Amino acid sequence: MQTISPIGMIFSPHQSVENMPIQPIGALGIEGQIQVHEKYAEGLQDLDGFSHIYLVYYFHAARRTALLIQPFMDTQTRGVFATRSPLRPNHIGISIVRLKKRENNRLFVLDIDILDQTPLLDIKPFIHQFDCVENSTSGWLKASDQEIKNKRSDNRFK
Repeated sequence: MQTISPIGMIFSPHQSVENMPIQPIGALGIEGQIQVHEKYAEGLQDLDGFSHIYLVYYFHAARRTALLIQPFMDTQTRGVFATRSPLRPNHIGISIVRLKKRENNRLFVLDIDILDQTPLLDIKPFIHQFDCVENSTSGWLKASDQEIKNKRSDNRFK
C-alpha cells in the first residue's frame, strides 16, 4: 500500500481538543487558513469557484484507537465506524468548510472545527449535485441542529 503524506497544514484558532466545536455546524463564522505545500499549489487551480470544500486530515492529537466509544451526542457506547470519533484505526477526519478566498497556496476558510496545525491529507470540492443525499437517515443520532451547534468537545478522545 502507498504511504500517505500531508499536502499542507490547517491553521485554526482551536488550540486544544477541549471545548472545540464537534462539527462544522457548531463553528459557523470561525476563520481558518490552509497552507498547501508549494509543490501541490498548482492543484488548487479552479478551486475558488466552489463555495465549500472537503478537508481530509489526520487527527494528529489522537493518541489511541478504540473500536467502541461514547460519542459526544449520545450516552450509549457505539462502534467507532458509526461515529465521527478521532479514535479511528487510521485517525482520518473530514470536514466541510466554506471557502472564502484563495491566495496562491493559501486558502482562507470559514466554519472550521479542526485543531490548529493539523496535517492536511487532501482537498475535494463540495458539489451539491453529488454530495447531497435525499432521504438519508442519521442512525442513532437524535440531537437537534441546535444541540449539535452548541455542543463542545471534552478530553474523552485524547
